[in-house]
Amino acid sequence: MQELSARELKAHLETCDEPPLLLDVRQPWEFDTCKIENSVLLPMPQVTAEYKTLDFDRETVVICHHGIRSRRVGRYLEEAGFSNIINLSGGVAQWAKTVDTNMATY
Repeated sequence: MQELSARELKAHLETCDEPPLLLDVRQPWEFDTCKIENSVLLPMPQVTAEYKTLDFDRETVVICHHGIRSRRVGRYLEEAGFSNIINLSGGVAQWAKTVDTNMATY
């Protein structure tokens, strides 16, 4: 699993040919409070039941509040056979501090 900081992810999103899946594994209330544009919500407790609906070969960026839950989910997805996982180190909290300073925080 690759780890990218918020600034590194922003640069990656600006230069990649095909946009990755931005998979947010927080709870719905967290996602409703703030989210990275174009991200998709799949709360961590639902990942084990629904991961097979995702594209195993698509680059997938896993996102949470601080990067801990997303790292756990990323490892799980890799063990399940996903080939291209990125963890957003520092999560949306770091994104709000360094990339989108207008983003709501909690």
